[in-house]
Amino acid sequence: MTAVSPPTSFTPARLRERVQEILSAGSLPPIVQAGNPVLRQRAASFDGQISAGELDQLIALMRDVMHEAPGVGLAAPQLGIPLQLAVLEDQYDVDPEAAALRHRSPLEFLTIINPHYTAVGTESAAFFEGCLSLTGLQAVVVRPERVLLRFDTPGGLASEQEFEGWQARIVQHETDHLHGTLYVDRAELRSLSSNAEYAANWAEPGIGKARAALGFLPGNP
Repeated sequence: MTAVSPPTSFTPARLRERVQEILSAGSLPPIVQAGNPVLRQRAASFDGQISAGELDQLIALMRDVMHEAPGVGLAAPQLGIPLQLAVLEDQYDVDPEAAALRHRSPLEFLTIINPHYTAVGTESAAFFEGCLSLTGLQAVVVRPERVLLRFDTPGGLASEQEFEGWQARIVQHETDHLHGTLYVDRAELRSLSSNAEYAANWAEPGIGKARAALGFLPGNP
C-alpha cells in the first residue's frame, strides 16, 4: 500500500510569513532534515501567495543555500516552506567515466514551479543518490532514464521540457520533494550506505560491485 502525503497545513498567510521570516534573517537558513513533517506533506501549489519580488528573493536565496551545501537541487520544503518551488543546477566537474555511464551533463540553473513529471519510454537506470535532508546517507534508486517535465516559470509561463540521464534524476528527486516523497521511499534499502562506507567501497561509476556485495536488485545483470 502506497502512502499518500497529506496536504500542507500552512495557510497562505502562514506560508508568506514563513517566507518573510527566512528572507529577513540575514543569513542562510539551515536545511530541514528528515523527520520534520514539512518534508512529508504535499506542498501548496504556487498561485501568488507571495509577491513577485519575494519570489525572486526566495529563488536567489535557495540557489545560495544549494551552492553552499553543496548540492544540485533544492526544494522549498527543505527550507521549511511548503510551496511547490525548486531550483536545479549541476555544473560540477565529474570523472569522465562516471559522467559517461550516468549520462551526466551540465544542467544550467533552472527554477521549476508546480512541476509534474511523466516517464518517457520504458528505460530505467539505477544509481546511488543522496539528499541534503538526509545527511550522511546514500542509496540506490531505480528511476526512469527520460522524463517529460511540465512546470511553470517564475514569470508564470507554462512550460514543458524533456530531460534524460542524470538531469532526469535531479528533476525527479526535486519534484518528489514537493509531493512529500523522499528518495529513500523509492530506494533499494539493502543498498543504504553511510557516506563513509560509500566512499570506501562503492564510489565507482556503476553499482555492480555494491549490488553483488549488498544483495539488492538480484535480477539485474
